[in-house]
Order: sequence, then C-alpha cells, then structure tokens
Amino acid sequence: MKRMKTYTLNEVQDKLIGKKGTPNRERFEYELQMDLIGQAIKQTRQERNLTQEELGKLIGVQKAQISRLENNANNVTIDTLLRVFAALKAKIKLQVELPNLNLKVG
Repeated sequence: MKRMKTYTLNEVQDKLIGKKGTPNRERFEYELQMDLIGQAIKQTRQERNLTQEELGKLIGVQKAQISRLENNANNVTIDTLLRVFAALKAKIKLQVELPNLNLKVG
C-alpha cells in the first residue's frame, strides 16, 4: 500500500499563496489581519451590547460604515479604527518596524 504524502500548513501556504515576502503572500497576510480586526470589532461590540448604529453614533459615522468595517476592514482609515477602539474601550498598541527604526506607540 502506498503512503500518502503529508504537508505542513506552511508548505501548503507557500505552494498555494506564495512564500513569505512575496507580493501575493504579503497581500494575503494583510487581508487576513484586516479580517481578524473586523471580527474582533464585531465580537467586542456585541459583548458591549452595542448595535452597529449605536457604535456608529459614538464615533460619528453611519451604521453602514460599521457594517463594512466589521465585514472588511481593508478600506478604513487609521483615524476611524482608533475612534472605534476608543469607543469600545480597547487598549491600543501600535508597532511600526522600518529598516532603521523600531517605533512603538501605546
């Protein structure tokens, strides 16, 4: 009987999406992070017993913008994200790494 070849998650991602550092992989990782941020905002909003409309009023945007943010955080400004996090009483830590600079805010 022939054994099936097994692959690690990293091997599958490298083959299907691209190796780390390639444009396709970077885009995938970015979109995944934005999706996770949207899900975290939705979950926290619900835990705080806020509707999308109520959260929108707290930060000065329409309910539709909160809905878009929760479903796809790709096209949101940092300002809007910061206002959402502040309204949800979230602790914010920002880390920026550039070749000659490591900056942490928060």
